Amino acid sequence: MDMAKNTVAWRLIGALVLLAGLLTAAGSGAPSSAAADGLPGSLWFDGPAAAVLTADDGGFTDGLGREVVLRGYNVSGETKLDENRGLPFASVADARKSAAALRALGGGNTVRFLLSWAYAEPVRGQVDTAYLAAATDQMRAFLDAGIRVFPDFHQDLHSRYLFDEDSWYTGDGAPKWVVDAGDYPDEFCGICLFWGQNITQNEAVKQASYDFWHNARGVQDAFLDTAQTTMTYLAQHLTAEQFAGVVGFDPYNEPHAGTYDPGQTSRMWERDVLWPFYERFRDRMDRAGWQNKPAFVEPNLFWNANLAFQKQEGGLLDAGTLGPRYVFNTHFYDQKAISGIFMPGKAGDGQYVADFAAVRDRADAAGTAAVVSEFGHPLSGAVSDKAPTVLKAMYQALDSRLPGADWWSRPTDSGAVLSGTQWQWDIYNGRHHELMNGNPDKVQTEGDAWNDEDLSAVRLDDSGRAVLRQDARLLDRLYPSATAGDTVAFTYEDRSRDGSTTLTWNPVPDSLPRVAELVGSGQYGLLLWRSDGNPAPTELHLPASFPTSATTVVSDLGTVTGPPAYAESAPIAVAPEPGGTGSRRLLLTAPDSGTLHYALVTNRATEPSAALLSAARAELAAWAAAHS
Repeated sequence: MDMAKNTVAWRLIGALVLLAGLLTAAGSGAPSSAAADGLPGSLWFDGPAAAVLTADDGGFTDGLGREVVLRGYNVSGETKLDENRGLPFASVADARKSAAALRALGGGNTVRFLLSWAYAEPVRGQVDTAYLAAATDQMRAFLDAGIRVFPDFHQDLHSRYLFDEDSWYTGDGAPKWVVDAGDYPDEFCGICLFWGQNITQNEAVKQASYDFWHNARGVQDAFLDTAQTTMTYLAQHLTAEQFAGVVGFDPYNEPHAGTYDPGQTSRMWERDVLWPFYERFRDRMDRAGWQNKPAFVEPNLFWNANLAFQKQEGGLLDAGTLGPRYVFNTHFYDQKAISGIFMPGKAGDGQYVADFAAVRDRADAAGTAAVVSEFGHPLSGAVSDKAPTVLKAMYQALDSRLPGADWWSRPTDSGAVLSGTQWQWDIYNGRHHELMNGNPDKVQTEGDAWNDEDLSAVRLDDSGRAVLRQDARLLDRLYPSATAGDTVAFTYEDRSRDGSTTLTWNPVPDSLPRVAELVGSGQYGLLLWRSDGNPAPTELHLPASFPTSATTVVSDLGTVTGPPAYAESAPIAVAPEPGGTGSRRLLLTAPDSGTLHYALVTNRATEPSAALLSAARAELAAWAAAHS
């Protein structure tokens, strides 16, 4: 196929995907305000066609055929609390403020949007449409900011209503009527230093979880009914463009059996209990008009734990090929680091590449995409000093299978870039007023106001402005949000700080002296990709620390400092990200096919000379050719 015909073919594919999305939304009752070319005034490759995702072998693909990486946060743990009645925000205005900050300060393009079963169905069989309307309005604030969304009916320790007023702990999830019908024993965790120990030590939690999975008193049926009603409501009350940005649904947070049946193993429980539940949920998605959106299914909570006594066999091993109707969705926390006992020091280069490689490998074997929908580390308390290195190592493992020490010598082993949403993004951090378990004598104001957690990357300052609580160099990252072709390798050296120490885990090697001179002490990212004839550009999120005037790109497509505004004739350009939040993206257009392309992006303080750019490009060309 010649280039002109190839371009027309790709644009036709995009148009057909857009049309299908609009017809699906119209068929579900959603109003449509989309213009024929997507969003009014947008670039041709923006709009619902780009927002629609498919989960397939190894990753997500948008409606234009590009590989997509989802990066962002969980919004938010506020949903676990009663102070805003199970909603992430007190108002739509706060939701809009949070969304704009998440995009502009946090660099996110996706949120896992928490919902509460307890507030959605406070009375058995009666869904609270006022709650659904308020949640939809708040979700809309993120979709309108150009942020993709996948909702999650969240639960921890089954339900807050299992816990006494004076308990050390609390939960969230199931409504009060579920607990009242169960006649569970008085909750007690024994010697529990961490709230998560309730999962395996608190008999009330264990029995209630067991009952849910075995549909005692029809509670699982009720949950599925509410989930279907919720999904139907979203499909009918979001516009076509907004609904296109809803990429799927997470059916159940951190599933655990509670108690295994005699002789049952973790793997058997996943096969015989958990997977049939996901199939039932998938059926409800189809009935609600979500046929073309995947279920983001989680394996056993302890499948990928990094403590040997927690880890259990599983990972949905017996579910067969998952994609495109399912996404492999897991969480990862460094329990060794959080314990303060099993990892006395800090994280280092390559700390989690094996843990995240297990996620990649499991998704690859299942023929679908993967997302790490929760990861994080406490930002206050005894182990908070580990947070800068732990989070840097987690983001490094999302970006690549390799530690920085090995990346330049064998980049083709780097692997796919993983999608992930950090826990969490709660603008009310440190400003809560939560009556723990309804107890007026236990008012929680600090941190996340839930079981002494404090993980939010954001807070509001005294003027009501959203500000980051972690190093912006760590959170607002360069990453390939959409790749036109196949990603071969990616790395990002964020130069984030641990106190006064700059963490540099991936220095440019001495074998590339002019590249090292060009980068200097600045941040840099490097993407290798193989084109497939797609005329849509490859997009990389540009952090705020990469102002356009100081952004230098060295690529086989050309070299430039201060890339120009996008035009179809420009192979290297900059454009705003959709949503009007002021965030920007780098666009790299290479509509050939089968070519290995490279692009180094850095933010050095001074403008490099033409001679230095040329020399750096020659070094990179030779390096890329050696690894093609």
